[in-house]
Amino acid sequence: MPAKNYTYYDFTISLCPECLQRIDAKIIFEGEKVFMTKTCKDHGFFKVLIASDVAYYKNIRNYNKLGEAPLKVNTYTNYGCPYDCGLCADHEQHSCLTLIEITDRCNLTCPTCYAMSSPHYGRHRTVAEIERMFDIIVENEGEPDVIQISGGEPTLHPDFFEIMDIAKTKPFKHIMLNTNGIRIAKDKEFAAKLATYMPDFEIYLQFDSFKPEALEVLRGKDLTDIRIQALEHLNELNLSTTLVVTLQKGLNDDEIGKIIEYALKQPCIRGVTFQPIQVAGRNEHFNAETDRLTLTDVRTEILKQTSIFNENDIIPVPCNPDALAMAYALKLGDQVLPMTRFIDPKMLLSNESKNTIVYEQDKGLHEQLINIFSTGISVDKVRENINQLLCCLPNVSAPGLTYNNLFRIIIMRFIDAYDFDVRAIKKSCVHIVHKDGRVIPFETMNLFYRDEKETHLKKLIQA
Repeated sequence: MPAKNYTYYDFTISLCPECLQRIDAKIIFEGEKVFMTKTCKDHGFFKVLIASDVAYYKNIRNYNKLGEAPLKVNTYTNYGCPYDCGLCADHEQHSCLTLIEITDRCNLTCPTCYAMSSPHYGRHRTVAEIERMFDIIVENEGEPDVIQISGGEPTLHPDFFEIMDIAKTKPFKHIMLNTNGIRIAKDKEFAAKLATYMPDFEIYLQFDSFKPEALEVLRGKDLTDIRIQALEHLNELNLSTTLVVTLQKGLNDDEIGKIIEYALKQPCIRGVTFQPIQVAGRNEHFNAETDRLTLTDVRTEILKQTSIFNENDIIPVPCNPDALAMAYALKLGDQVLPMTRFIDPKMLLSNESKNTIVYEQDKGLHEQLINIFSTGISVDKVRENINQLLCCLPNVSAPGLTYNNLFRIIIMRFIDAYDFDVRAIKKSCVHIVHKDGRVIPFETMNLFYRDEKETHLKKLIQA
């Protein structure tokens, strides 16, 4: 019998990239690559690369932990995922990170914007609306893990600091400000006031490239000087910062290692998050057929372009292993000490009470690290006692260390209609509060639940 040129691995539900109807999909292996294949009765056959490393893709399932439900759900399950967001009772993961979009307005018109923000698009939310959004997350989560104040460009909101003051009264474990950095760069007093919200506050700073031409494609403007000035202010204040890199194949993926090395030299930076472009929003200079980067592509480039991490350091995040990968390290003096290579996946898969791992500073460095690593440790938030920031990681006690000693790499794959996999969407733990109060997974928000897109969704579910 003639042999097929691929190995069938799995079955899932996906979407047609053209009409967004749910369709069956196969996961297949061809050589070292993983593809999704699917056929829409109206728009034909699609074959999409979803991973470039078969071994890593197979290993994902070893990190798939028990789901954690929110305290309450917001919608009924009537039509099936992804048409019931949210969160509906069929969702498998609570909100590890929740975005609150306080404004649609922005001082840029980025060609890659997933939210279509601009100086003239939409409006600012009222303070009352925003506080209601905060309260919805508290109702859902009790003590929410991470809240990200976002937009648009949130620093443009006329009541920005009033909103921040309200946020600090809520039982949020950690607050992030998602910003392009323009106001931080141009207004040092503004940056200094931001620093008063520490601890438990962090800047999520857009930082895509050192190349002016790449910034023009991604942001519509060369922001090199703005980024440098913003980081000068943030370093002076030692205001905890994560660099956020939007990646496009052939544009800035050759700078991954350079950005990590640069970040390690900045006192304020606690890590770098890499986000391959999602097919949503404007995407003026993006071709889904040629410009797509997979999570495994980014992981491979990190390993190629840096000498810090090895293949055992960048591992799936158990909340949603299809969409998230992480590497953690400690910065001790001039040394960068990777830690995730020592994690036993079994430690991450139980929702039972976690062991507290102790970092004893009175021992020699080598002995200290052996104690830590042999126990299996991953750290996200290090202070006098390192608290848990990501819900799937163990608690750690490390007297004498601070959050300054942390460095993390996160790869965040935002799934779109091309690589849509209902298994991963049900596990999505990055959510957005809709302006009407629903809590929507980031991926489906950008596919179905923004303004005019909801009109198309209504037609789909009525068909």
